[in-house]
Amino acid sequence: MRAIVAHAAKDLRIEEHPAASPGRGEVKLRLATGGVCGSDLHYYNHGGFGTVRLKEPMILGHEVSAYVEELGEGVSGLEIGQLVAVSPSRPCRTCRYCQQGLHNQCLNMRFYGSAMPFPHIQGAFRESLVADAIQCVPADGLSAGEAAMAEPLAVTLHATRRAGEMLGKRVLVTGCGPIGLLSILAARRAGAAEIVATDLSDFTLQMAKAAGADRTINTKDEPEALTAYSADKGTFDVLYECSGAAVALAGGIAALRPRGVIVQLGLGGDMSLPMMAITAKELELRGSFRFHKEFAVGVGLMQKGLIDVKPLITHTVALDDAISAFEIASDRSKAMKAQIRFS
Repeated sequence: MRAIVAHAAKDLRIEEHPAASPGRGEVKLRLATGGVCGSDLHYYNHGGFGTVRLKEPMILGHEVSAYVEELGEGVSGLEIGQLVAVSPSRPCRTCRYCQQGLHNQCLNMRFYGSAMPFPHIQGAFRESLVADAIQCVPADGLSAGEAAMAEPLAVTLHATRRAGEMLGKRVLVTGCGPIGLLSILAARRAGAAEIVATDLSDFTLQMAKAAGADRTINTKDEPEALTAYSADKGTFDVLYECSGAAVALAGGIAALRPRGVIVQLGLGGDMSLPMMAITAKELELRGSFRFHKEFAVGVGLMQKGLIDVKPLITHTVALDDAISAFEIASDRSKAMKAQIRFS
């Protein structure tokens, strides 16, 4: 079977790899669709992010859907040919954090396509994948592209859970890539009353408006536009910081009201924090990392028509043209979510 393997920055290859058979509690899957994520782009464009670097060839990909091809011993609840969303999160379920219900903080996490540990955890961009049955969430009624969006949606549902009470709140979203737009959808579904979104790209801001943002601001063209929201110690109750840029975080903090909540999703490396403002306004800074049970919740929300991710999928290319998907996804002037069609 073919797999998409990153060897170094700008060195992406489609290679032949051996296929495996499912063991007890496992399923063999025929990959349907894979979405190119921000971390995939970091590996492709830069060979990693922050201190996380590629040290060996690694199969990329963790946003995938697939068709069930073979059931291992003891597997029930899934059917041959069924479309499933595949969670890339494989916690050990036995470490102290898993035992506390903090599966996303697992000490022995095997998250598809991650160079954080060494040897690296190989990813899911491969024609044939053996996964634990518990990773597979039936996606009946969804397209393969929608099912592959369950992973980034779960990231923002987890962030929304971390933000706390959302009903009637005023929300600021900084960074309007896929995570920013899905944050808009998640916050609105949770009851946010007003959502303002900022970015540097007119294209992504148009997408944010279509996703339900009440106002969008291009901070490159209107660098002072958030100033009005800073009057009287601030306006917004919640900040979803999705850019990973220090300047966006600082601007968002200035616009937050006292005791507002900052939810940091963007991973752009370490940033300097305006600690005086955080302290004086008694702001709460909450990290948000990956997800666990929100994955199945996201699939259910899409199946019920309560969250529509289809408009975010702007490009789909064939496996033979997979490298072009990474180039397309890197162009924020025309692409939101680029996906690769495996079958």
